[in-house]
Amino acid sequence: MNALVHEAPLLPEHARVKVREAASVVEHVMSRQQRFTARHLLLPLLTQVIYSRCLIADALGSFESGGERHFLPRFHFQRTKVAKRRFRIGIFAGIHGDEPAGVLGLMDFVRELDEDPELGRHFELSLYPLCNPTGYLAGTRESASGKDLNREFWRGSEEPEVVLLEKEIAARKFDGIISLHSDDTSPGFYGYARGSVIATQLLVPALAAAEQAQPRDSRQLIDGFRAVDGIIHDSFDGILSAPASDRPQPFEIILESPANTPLGDQRRAFTLALKSILTEYRTFITYGGDI
Repeated sequence: MNALVHEAPLLPEHARVKVREAASVVEHVMSRQQRFTARHLLLPLLTQVIYSRCLIADALGSFESGGERHFLPRFHFQRTKVAKRRFRIGIFAGIHGDEPAGVLGLMDFVRELDEDPELGRHFELSLYPLCNPTGYLAGTRESASGKDLNREFWRGSEEPEVVLLEKEIAARKFDGIISLHSDDTSPGFYGYARGSVIATQLLVPALAAAEQAQPRDSRQLIDGFRAVDGIIHDSFDGILSAPASDRPQPFEIILESPANTPLGDQRRAFTLALKSILTEYRTFITYGGDI
């Protein structure tokens, strides 16, 4: 066990420096409420791909909007190519274009996957950092079509982003789906878990971990839903999720940061919560899989 704890980082030091430098540039620009192109926004991840033997990049597909072609980027993290059963987790951010904290927090988390070798062990992670590129470029919650994409899933939507993401989710058969959001009406960090014992057990420690960076939203009513200790179990229709026909259903968690707080605190809270979820899920499957 001690050998695992002290295992060397997966990235060499000079590569870690390059990735952190790219992340600092992006954070500086975003903290001044300026916007990059989508490619420049994802520079930390793209830099990491150059050096990492565990991270690869591609795209779900592309679509045209306003005379321009846009891509839905996808990153895939897997420690080794050895054939074995892994926990398949999908992590999604940026489905609302005006919520950059989740995008940045996901990139920070991916960087730590290479810096902390034990963290990603036994996982196959599919990462979708910018699910609404036209909304991001416009600085709007909605996509260029004017639609809130997080109300369009599994309802026969023709929105190209939703079509691409639905096809991906249906094909991947995830063990878990995590979505990162920010709420401009919330004073603290909170989460949603859809009707699963596993999800609830994951979310409680995740929120506790996030409290190292941000206070928890302790209100009894959050986003119109009853809440207990920062956890809600109801949601709006049409959110990004697995199809209802999936068996078994994956655990589904939504993490929400308070949008009007410092960006650095939000991204750190996301990173802490995501690290907790991986750690707790692996422990639960190992010791409680038969519950």
